[in-house]
Amino acid sequence: MSGNKSKWLAVVALGAALWGAAPDMSFAKQRFVIDITSEPSSLDPHKQWNNDSYFVYRNIFDNLITRSDKGEIQPEIATSWKQVSDSVTEFQIRSDVKFHDGRPLTPEDVVFSVMRIIDAKFASPQRGQFNKIIKAEVSGPNLVRLTTDGPYPALLAQLVKLSIVPKHVVEAVGDAAFNLKPVGSGPYAFTEWTKGVAVSLKRHDAYWGRKGPFETAVFRAVRDGATRVANLQAGTADLVTMLDSDLARPLRNAPRAQALTALTERVAYVRLNTSKPPFDNPQVRQAVGLAMDRAGIVEGILGGFDKPLGQMLTPAHAGYAADLPAPGYDVKRAQALVKQAGAAAQAEIELATSPVFDQRVVQAIQQMLTEIGLKVKINMSDMASYLKRAQGGLDAVPQMSFGRWSCACQDADGVLFALLHSSSGWSGYRNPVTDKLLEDARQTLDVAQRNKAYREVSRIVIEQVPLIPLYQSAAIYGASKNLQWTPTPNESLFLNRMTWKP
Repeated sequence: MSGNKSKWLAVVALGAALWGAAPDMSFAKQRFVIDITSEPSSLDPHKQWNNDSYFVYRNIFDNLITRSDKGEIQPEIATSWKQVSDSVTEFQIRSDVKFHDGRPLTPEDVVFSVMRIIDAKFASPQRGQFNKIIKAEVSGPNLVRLTTDGPYPALLAQLVKLSIVPKHVVEAVGDAAFNLKPVGSGPYAFTEWTKGVAVSLKRHDAYWGRKGPFETAVFRAVRDGATRVANLQAGTADLVTMLDSDLARPLRNAPRAQALTALTERVAYVRLNTSKPPFDNPQVRQAVGLAMDRAGIVEGILGGFDKPLGQMLTPAHAGYAADLPAPGYDVKRAQALVKQAGAAAQAEIELATSPVFDQRVVQAIQQMLTEIGLKVKINMSDMASYLKRAQGGLDAVPQMSFGRWSCACQDADGVLFALLHSSSGWSGYRNPVTDKLLEDARQTLDVAQRNKAYREVSRIVIEQVPLIPLYQSAAIYGASKNLQWTPTPNESLFLNRMTWKP
């Protein structure tokens, strides 16, 4: 491994629980500053769900249900639920919740939120996670029933992401205006969005649940990682996100800062658009897969925080196949496949990326592919532009892109269906066999049958190489030593689960 480490370092050189007691407010910090990598692409929770958006809007809105810091599904707006039949689930809705404008949250708002996100005309990038739901209705006092198109075993896992929006506000102002000035029921209320600079929130003191420890919170867009760390060490930021191992290293002995880390359910991967040359050729796709030195990336670049992975699922996901052999690493075989592909493999290939991703890894991937005879050019774009192409369907999806995927649901359906099924805008792959497996797996309550289907899908991915899983990502944050907070695998950043001690 030491050889891998020096090799890829050289390449880069070239280029308390949710329902617990309220926090101790006697030492409350008035203004809490979080530096994120980019400004949110959306504050409407039914639109984008990339990290920088999710970090902010998840504090503005409540979800139907949520997960504890240990990953257990827990009540939020729904206090309880029951399975009425294989395709019908009924939820008891809290009666003591008010939106930030003072209006009560009602079952009608829950129904509206569900129907909005599954509406094809609304075109939510999250729709594929919820489109098994075919009906939402008020079924009694503070009761909502969801009907799915047959059994849907991932329903609760997906509903942890369903934010409840106010029907009366959205209908009055429209989607565009709501995105610019969102109204939720969460522990923090929106106050201002200075485009390109920051989003400001204030504590919602009338919140029904655990109150936030900070009077105000400011999410600043700071693209450069070194600047984020410098802000933290200077005390002008209290929490910074998306650090890599190099940026986290100075925090080990910092007098006023610390590094906080956790393995996540997020998988770093390379996606290939199999409809575009040269990746319409299976040999070239297989060559790319064989060229990926996962261990070299993790140990030589990422400092060992992350974990090499041979499939798009992590051990935290339902459907993970622990017995599936990992893909091989064979440079000579990859070079031979590229040579066999001939002229088709000699055209320049775009590798799409965004500043939010670790560019050391992107540069290493470029070098690995150069080594096997491919000509790869990195194309950097802002996150909003990257996402527009990434979820735009076959014609828009780049030839090759680097990404990190998390469904925030810990279920295979939220990963494999979105990235592989032909109905998904995220998919650059067309295969009726995998489509059928994914459809079958999302409509049976038999755990063994689901696991068997997902294992076969993961095997096909290894064989056909539409996606190349690389590693299970570690989330690394920099934080003030006064901050007490435990990062979670689903990368949620709940301000009201934090405490501040002087």
